[in-house]
Amino acid sequence: MLKIYSTPESLYCSKLRILLRHKQAQWQEITPDGGCNSRQYRDLIPSGTMPAMIDGDTVIADSEAIAEYLNEQIPETAMLPETTVARAKCRERSRFHDTRLEPEVRTLFPHIGPNQNGSEISVAQSEKLSTRLAELSKLLESDRTLDLSRLTLGDCGFPISFAWIDAFTPVMGLQIEWPVTVGEYRARIESHTAVAKELSEYRSRIAGWMQYRGI
Repeated sequence: MLKIYSTPESLYCSKLRILLRHKQAQWQEITPDGGCNSRQYRDLIPSGTMPAMIDGDTVIADSEAIAEYLNEQIPETAMLPETTVARAKCRERSRFHDTRLEPEVRTLFPHIGPNQNGSEISVAQSEKLSTRLAELSKLLESDRTLDLSRLTLGDCGFPISFAWIDAFTPVMGLQIEWPVTVGEYRARIESHTAVAKELSEYRSRIAGWMQYRGI
């Protein structure tokens, strides 16, 4: 059975769980003793990042690398398209999430707390997140290969980032502009069983994290 090192609230661990659910894989989640910065964990995963995966003698860190590996190891329910162009566009979408949208969401985490409504960081990140969503809209509109009837590796991160934006919006007083195309894309990918099931559990983890921060 696959062993996945993870933490409950991690966005990238949740992203990986969507893939695992979609492929109906069997896995065991493990929280490393002493946390990801412990010597024991770093002896196994030098970067100290999560998620990480152990499959027999194979050890892989980084959600993208794990996803690509599992997509080949479990070919049923393929999560990359058939054509070269479509696969490239799928990877482009995934990279956009990880390098453009998610970092703007992550910027908000240290600032979550009472009395942040209308703060400088709230105003700044509202603008940046709206810009990223507008860029995503253009990316989606220009992709002639996009087939939302199937869930791909390029889609798994977005539902989790969207959920965090939803949670942060009333607390931070965010003013986010959601393009129509992004709203339609969101509705379609969240209708997939694996995404819906992960979100049903993950939203409670978001709520727990918020409560821990006194919100």
